[in-house]
Amino acid sequence: MIKNYLKIAWRNFIKNKVHSFINVAGLSVGMAVVMLISLWIWDELSYNKYFANYDRLVQVWQHQTFNGEVGSQTAMPIPLGTKLRESYKSDFKHVVLSTWTQEHIITYGDKKFTQLGNYVQPEMPDMLTLKMIKGTRGGLKDPSSIVINASLAKTLFGDADPMDKTLKIDNQWVVKVTGVYEDMPNNTQFKDITFFAPWDLYMTSMPWLKNAATRWGNNSWQIFAQLAPNADWQKVSAKIKDIKLINIAAQGDKIGADFKPAVFLHPMYKWHLYSEFKNGINTGGSIQFVWMFGIIGVFVLLLACINFMNLSTARSEKRAKEVGIRKAIGSQRVQLIWQFFMESMLIVAFAFVLSIILVMLALPWFNGVADKKMGILWSNPWFWTLGLLFSLISGIIAGSYPALYLSSFKPIKVLKGTFKVGRLAAIPRKVLVVLQFTVSVTLIIGTIIVFRQIQFAKNRPIGYSRDGLIYVVEKTNDIHSHYAALKDELIRSGAALQASESGSPVTGVWSNNSGFDWKGKAPGMQDDFATVGVTDDFGKTVGWQFKDGRDFSKAFLTDSSGIVINEAAAKFMNLKNPVGEIVKWGDKPFRVIGVIKDMLMSSPYEPVKQTFFYLDKDPDGVITVKINPKSSPHEALEKIGAIFQKYSPAAPFDYKFADEEYAKKFGEETRIGKLSSFFAFLAIFISCLGLFGMATFMAEQRVKEIGVRKVLGASVFNLWRLLSTDFVILVIISFVIASPVAYYFMHGWLQGYTYRSAIPWWIFGISAAGAIVITLVTVSFQAIKAALANPVKSLRSE
Repeated sequence: MIKNYLKIAWRNFIKNKVHSFINVAGLSVGMAVVMLISLWIWDELSYNKYFANYDRLVQVWQHQTFNGEVGSQTAMPIPLGTKLRESYKSDFKHVVLSTWTQEHIITYGDKKFTQLGNYVQPEMPDMLTLKMIKGTRGGLKDPSSIVINASLAKTLFGDADPMDKTLKIDNQWVVKVTGVYEDMPNNTQFKDITFFAPWDLYMTSMPWLKNAATRWGNNSWQIFAQLAPNADWQKVSAKIKDIKLINIAAQGDKIGADFKPAVFLHPMYKWHLYSEFKNGINTGGSIQFVWMFGIIGVFVLLLACINFMNLSTARSEKRAKEVGIRKAIGSQRVQLIWQFFMESMLIVAFAFVLSIILVMLALPWFNGVADKKMGILWSNPWFWTLGLLFSLISGIIAGSYPALYLSSFKPIKVLKGTFKVGRLAAIPRKVLVVLQFTVSVTLIIGTIIVFRQIQFAKNRPIGYSRDGLIYVVEKTNDIHSHYAALKDELIRSGAALQASESGSPVTGVWSNNSGFDWKGKAPGMQDDFATVGVTDDFGKTVGWQFKDGRDFSKAFLTDSSGIVINEAAAKFMNLKNPVGEIVKWGDKPFRVIGVIKDMLMSSPYEPVKQTFFYLDKDPDGVITVKINPKSSPHEALEKIGAIFQKYSPAAPFDYKFADEEYAKKFGEETRIGKLSSFFAFLAIFISCLGLFGMATFMAEQRVKEIGVRKVLGASVFNLWRLLSTDFVILVIISFVIASPVAYYFMHGWLQGYTYRSAIPWWIFGISAAGAIVITLVTVSFQAIKAALANPVKSLRSE
């Protein structure tokens, strides 16, 4: 019986080539989209599961209250880590202090590379259960040691044994390789780290760290921990909540205590998808994109299934006699239902095979856009189990309506020739077409709004000039100690117009401070400022735009106690005429000498933070260079690189363009926009395949009507309009439904950004016009073909 079903299904598949092609193409694209999205969701949901202690690892966070608003951060003081390790041994198996992941110069012989790494306490490799290729996880117990990943070992040593080889970090610390671990996969929090170095080595690197080891108000490090076997992270969070508040108050730090720090634990399974906090409450994070793309995948597959339903039921008159004869000779309805389901399953089987090929072809591009390293899970039994189950469900969804509808025909009416598909029979098909285009138009509107938000933020005034601006992070002391000579030679070479040194790059703020006082400050008001130490030419280098006052100048010796503030700072301090005002930072008074337009250094989607720029004799962080526009960038960079190499031969010349670093701030939104546009395009493609098929069968169904109208004098334009109007009306209905749906969801998405664009009416107008044009282009081929046909051929049998 099943063999017979398959044989008939195959004959119908071969006989109706256009119908079969549209169904297989639509379903394969829909299934490919679902596979790609499923692989992406799998990758997101399995983030950090590489670590064996995944369910026991936590990061220590803190809430701080600032003028009534609660902010959440991962920056922590060193003594907190020490206190947790010593006083809460029953709750934690390991507590590890870590620096931030930063660029360091790793030197081996004459080889030198810039690598990302952390200084950590010795338990880190064991806590992360690093898979050691050489050595053991205890390799960091020696203060002069380093553990590196396999890629760095290959880069430095080739095929030679890396163990006990001597390296140099930042041209300063000599360390010995005591372990090599397997590269951590791309879907882990520590994917970019290529080495871990001992915390004890770091603590001896700078004199001020000795004082920081006891200061509860210095939030400059990270703390990771592994819970004890029977500990619950929520209960431990409640237990340690006030530990910092108690100790910072006992230390006499009133300003720090006023922020009401509340310590809590954030488990590893929430790091990636639930990392956003608003007013002290975990509001989600990237999980919204998992839900969004999951829903898009379901709807795109549904569009393909709708095509199958519509095309199968549209051909109902052609298969009516087959159903009538089979019922007349004894076929039961259940047998006909099985037959139609078998046809559906055959098409789905072809579509599934084709969809895997499409996924293989699309995956490299998709990985590039999504910033992933995914592959098809060939060896994973879950992949094949879910794939076959998914195909079965797709076949059932696609084949259910045609099977139930076609098998319900009455054989007497069919064989007498009195069976006609009434006008009401087309209503379900029209509803399904409306659903298709509602989804497609919603995706189009959403994609336009995403890209508009990105462009809106990109067009935001940044308060300085990015053109020809590069910066170099100082990883060794060589550049800083020769800064004056370096700057002089850069300018004399003609490659640079200006150069300066600062404590932060133009695309980030590395230091925040509180404890300021000024005339008119409200009692009890909390303050928190971004503070950037600079040399006197920083403003000239980056192109500060002054609202009032002046820049730093060597001509004014008093500028050593002067500050330049941004508009946000003047507004925050409620100073109408800030130039000349005195601001106390601790016990030291500073005079405001200038006010600049807000310089956008952090997130382009958030308000600019109140910022102080002050002259620092020892900023030691970043060299910023303005390239001479009269020189070609390539030649200028060669000259600049040679000068840097002259003063710091141990460090590679690693520069960053300010505009490129700024563009990276839009990375996540740009990825979401590209993926949304990709899925929107495929949704439109699938919908248009269905429209093309519907238009084909409609033209066949109305061929005699068209012939009569031509004989009576109808023009090609009139016939084209007749055949196209119904579809245009359906698309307009789809637009009316899609517009409020898209507005509701996209308005909610935009609320996550403080600096956000509006949703203007023209977005809906363009989407509607685009959908109508796409519909007309799709339908017109069959409509014009039918209108140009010779009426003699269609009417000669009458």
